[in-house]
Amino acid sequence: MPQIVHSDSVFRVDPGKPPDYDADNPLLRLLGLVEQARLAAELDCYEPASLQYLFPIRWLELYGPTAPDTDQLDPTRQDSKTDFQKQNIRDFRLGDTRAVRGWAATGDWRGPFLRLSYRGGPDSTLSQSAGRLGDAIGCVVTVQGAGPVTLSAPYDEDSHFYVVELWARSGDGLRDLLGPRGRDALDTGLLQPRTDLLVGGADEFDRDRLADQDIREVSPRHAMHPILPLYADVRWTQNPDGSGVSDPPIRLGFEMRVRGWTAYLGVGTSPHPHGGVGFLEYRNLFSNYGRYAGDAELARPLESWNLDAFGRKGHASGDAEPFLTVDYMDLHVLDPACGIGLHRHRDNQEAFLMLDGEGTMVIGDWADSGTRNRAFEVRHLPAGHLALLKGGNLHALVNPTHRRATLFMFGGYD
Repeated sequence: MPQIVHSDSVFRVDPGKPPDYDADNPLLRLLGLVEQARLAAELDCYEPASLQYLFPIRWLELYGPTAPDTDQLDPTRQDSKTDFQKQNIRDFRLGDTRAVRGWAATGDWRGPFLRLSYRGGPDSTLSQSAGRLGDAIGCVVTVQGAGPVTLSAPYDEDSHFYVVELWARSGDGLRDLLGPRGRDALDTGLLQPRTDLLVGGADEFDRDRLADQDIREVSPRHAMHPILPLYADVRWTQNPDGSGVSDPPIRLGFEMRVRGWTAYLGVGTSPHPHGGVGFLEYRNLFSNYGRYAGDAELARPLESWNLDAFGRKGHASGDAEPFLTVDYMDLHVLDPACGIGLHRHRDNQEAFLMLDGEGTMVIGDWADSGTRNRAFEVRHLPAGHLALLKGGNLHALVNPTHRRATLFMFGGYD
């Protein structure tokens, strides 16, 4: 059940003085961090559209409501669905950990990678606890239940982070396939082939292999599974062998719900669909029907402070709606460099279907979901794919290209 984080802040906005969203916009700050991210090997070893970024959140500040609710800074009482200002993120502070996953490829191999990094510098929490940090720190990690394993994470002068990047391949012959940057990363330990921690090949999810299967049961530990989340439990330590002072453990979760042509629950072909003619190929994206009945992907839990589908509050803990509430269906056009800003959803779910063009999607945690440490998750949203967010999430969407993008959006307003 999502829980509100009361250590966050709400900034009171004086009536008649709307926020200046062009000044230090938090969405642009976040995207700047994505652009600054560095990987261990040469860029041509990675598939750019596959890269997914995770930025754990330490603190958020939201704008307060507009008049006449200017002084209502308690989010549990901010019930006006026509006041968007109260949802908007004003500021954020991140933790010291970062993560990136995606597809890497060298020679005839293609497979997942996972990059874990910890901020260098004297103001990180681990550095302050230890007094100083050396040329490498320890990373005690469990990935999808495999581990814990203690890894040495050397300091990377290029990114100013302590880094360990795991590849789901053996080390045999890898050095000969890398350029100078990748070979140096392999020598220093920034790049580590670890098939014991990271698993997954290139062809498990080929369309021709998946007919009439429940995709959730296909290679469930695959580090780039198209619909199942990837979780990594990480504890950073002062020394590379895992000794010395340590940061509190953190649970990283890549769990953005993106479905479409290449990410679905099931795929198959129906002859004479509904008594018609020919053959229909289908892809189940989200469903409460048939084999998926009771899976609750379209459901939402309700806390006492949530407005339900009928505008009621005061629910008992554990209550839920077993359906997706839809109050609107809209078409939208995102001009080049246009971005829907970072804002939270207290109550409602919302879906973004990219019809034409592409976007950079952000879905994160305003509330504490209980499944991972709060984070911003950033990934590519191509045409023919939709992203679904839940109550308690925050989100944003930007068109980073030089052409227009079109969207179909549906769900509920907050």
